[in-house]
Amino acid sequence: MFINALWTTLIGASMAVASPVFAQDKPMKLESDVQLLKVAEQEGAEPQLLEAKNVVPGDRLVFTTRFRNQGSTPVDDFVIVNPVPADVELTDEPATGAQVSVDGARSWGRLTDLSIIELSGEQRPATIHDITHLRWEFSRVPAGDAGRVQFSAQVR
Repeated sequence: MFINALWTTLIGASMAVASPVFAQDKPMKLESDVQLLKVAEQEGAEPQLLEAKNVVPGDRLVFTTRFRNQGSTPVDDFVIVNPVPADVELTDEPATGAQVSVDGARSWGRLTDLSIIELSGEQRPATIHDITHLRWEFSRVPAGDAGRVQFSAQVR
């Protein structure tokens, strides 16, 4: 049951993982997926990215959003927002250039600048386990250009 419920969550997250925010309708194409990171069992072998069909607590996942400007003009002020599903937690510090939110995307910043207010009212520094969303901002995506953003997480 856990695997089926989590699979549904992951599929939903991968389909809604990118939320471009821009003022005008621009020709940006987005594709997202969630893959299972299978650690190599033989020494010297590379880890593999597999379809995340059946995942269990402890499995490592890689969330990827690819983008491409299919138009003939540049796209300015392009933003991708990735929610972190509740059933996973980040395993690595966010990549350089990513902003994070620890309050459900209400406020943004670098992780080192954010804090959490506990139920007791005490304030503490935010950690990667508190991240609820990641955001990448691109000042300009030239016509025809493509890129991707990723984050790694572990199933709780």
